[in-house]
Amino acid sequence: MAFEGTGAVTHIGGFTGMSSTNQSRALLPRLRSRAGTLTIGACAAALLAGGGVAQATGGNGDLFASGHATELSQHAKVQADLQQRSVTEDAKQAVAAKAESEQAVAEKAAADKAAAEKKAAADKAAAEKKANGWVTPISGGYTISATFGNDGNRWAAGHSGQDFAVPTGTAVKSVHKGTVVKAGGNGAGDGPAYGNAVVIRHADGHYSQYAHLSTVQVSVGDEVKAGDQIALSGNTGNSSGPHLHFEIRTTPDFGSAVDPANFLRDKGVDV
Repeated sequence: MAFEGTGAVTHIGGFTGMSSTNQSRALLPRLRSRAGTLTIGACAAALLAGGGVAQATGGNGDLFASGHATELSQHAKVQADLQQRSVTEDAKQAVAAKAESEQAVAEKAAADKAAAEKKAAADKAAAEKKANGWVTPISGGYTISATFGNDGNRWAAGHSGQDFAVPTGTAVKSVHKGTVVKAGGNGAGDGPAYGNAVVIRHADGHYSQYAHLSTVQVSVGDEVKAGDQIALSGNTGNSSGPHLHFEIRTTPDFGSAVDPANFLRDKGVDV
């Protein structure tokens, strides 16, 4: 196509010899035809591209974008579910750990309580056994300076008890629970040879006597338990040195004594 001059005869392919005005009028339908062809081609290309998408997506181009969005949504939901499960599992484990810790604390407290109750019961039983049992009149170190039945110029007759040589002021204890029936000087009524003395009546019908005391710490009518301190040892009366004279009697009075060592051994006490 060529345009030569203005207002003159112009050569445009297929329109030679026409004026420019007539040539323009003749050319216009052909230009419109070519533009339509280009438009149709562009649409065809778009349709072909759309057809490819449709083919790739099973024949429905609109479902491609929709399916992709659905897949992303499902993936996000799965991730959210996993995260929620993880949080829930952590919470469950924390609750379980707390419950386990609280249970361990409770079990320890129960065990400690049971142990304390067991110890308290054992201590009570031991105390009751001690209170209801028999003990030696002197606890700690002592020397047996005379035994039951000894004779000699120290005694008018055979020795009626057992002597525990200890320093003056040593604690003297009741050998068993009972009631004080005699207490004081002059052998508590048994004569000056005993010095200060105490006599206790026991439930089995026997009596225990404690003599040559420096201090009497009980009175007639007092109730005592095994191991209770009743006096301090001394050297009063007919005594050759500080000691405790101890007797077991069948009556509260002089002349009814039995071997105290054998008696206590029969009660499980070693003297």
